[in-house]
Amino acid sequence: MKTIVATLVAAFALSAQASGLDSLENFVKSARSGRAEFTQVVTGPARDGQAARSKTSSGTFEFARPNRFRFNYRKPFEQTIVADGQTLWLYDADLRQVTTRKQAQALGSTPAALIASAPDLATLRKDFTLEAAGEKDGIQWVQATPKLKEGQLHSMKAGFRGNDLAALEILDSFGQRSVLTFTKMEINAPVSPEQFQFKPPQGADVVKQ
Repeated sequence: MKTIVATLVAAFALSAQASGLDSLENFVKSARSGRAEFTQVVTGPARDGQAARSKTSSGTFEFARPNRFRFNYRKPFEQTIVADGQTLWLYDADLRQVTTRKQAQALGSTPAALIASAPDLATLRKDFTLEAAGEKDGIQWVQATPKLKEGQLHSMKAGFRGNDLAALEILDSFGQRSVLTFTKMEINAPVSPEQFQFKPPQGADVVKQ
């Protein structure tokens, strides 16, 4: 009996792994574009005996492969992040400041590789160690750990409901955790190319990094 139970448990574990990794592979292969609403909760590490503090923001998200995406943060402060295929733009409306970086340098082993860049698991595995992370609340999770240890990203988990991206959990090298939850995800919805064009607002300071 114990042998049968152990076999069933092992078979279930393998099935869960296949489901999570299959969802990831189906997403990167079939999701050519998409849009969603998102909520992001960022929690810093606890320090000096004080409880960790969290801050919540929300907005809209759009992407189009290859290498283009846009995050519009609406609450509590307006921010825009745009990747146009060549340049990564970050605009802080309160500061009236635009920061730019070359996209290839900024987005290597980052969540953007999963969302908008990599065409298949083989490509992702060049930069990440991928492992199934089980199922919780109807979401299948995959752990992605960057092979390059010099960046700010420590690890990432991607959650899928079916083949739709449902959540990202990101842990950076400073112990800060960021959880993005996506709702109203529309895979392969038509997205205007203009959404991935960014022109600095008149009077804004532009800082190149």
